[in-house]
Amino acid sequence: MWSLEALGRVRLGRHFYMRDFLHSEIGNFHRIQNIPEHPDIAIENGRALCENLLDPLQETFGRIAIRSGYRSPELNRFGNEHGLNCARNDANHGHHIWDRGGEAERGAGASLVIPWFADRYAQGRDWRDLAWWIHDHLPYSEMCFFPTLCAMNLCWRAHSRRRISSYIAPKGVLLTAGADPSEPKRERQARYADFPPFRGISYP
Repeated sequence: MWSLEALGRVRLGRHFYMRDFLHSEIGNFHRIQNIPEHPDIAIENGRALCENLLDPLQETFGRIAIRSGYRSPELNRFGNEHGLNCARNDANHGHHIWDRGGEAERGAGASLVIPWFADRYAQGRDWRDLAWWIHDHLPYSEMCFFPTLCAMNLCWRAHSRRRISSYIAPKGVLLTAGADPSEPKRERQARYADFPPFRGISYP
């Protein structure tokens, strides 16, 4: 049996613990607990999210800010039914809901901000520069960008979809699942030529 204290102490990667992903403004305000129904599955998928995506991002760009991580099915359902920017539960399996869904949906995601890029975005930097950098360096499944701070939803899945979309102009789908990028690699690389050198992590 997991205690909430023990669960929060579980390390998911070099920079992240499970506690980093359990905070929820919706849960706090409406007094809904945000605890995984299947902690072992949530840990397994959360660890893959951190090791494959979040740890390399933080190694490369400095601290990243997690806006929303894990959501329990109860919490997510409440948020969806009350118009609080939560997708339906079945659409969130393998994204904010880390411990539900079949093998095809297995995964984990988070909403996050990269302050290093947010500063440049505020000065007019194109969100696609960051999108193509992630596409060319990390094994993501889905990315979706938002206007405030150039926040994004970023997802890892066991069966990756490689899809990019945005609510920032130009709005819509930048890359459909399974498609080749619209920009040649040389043009994509020119977009982020001034980014910090990529820093991956070798785990023991």
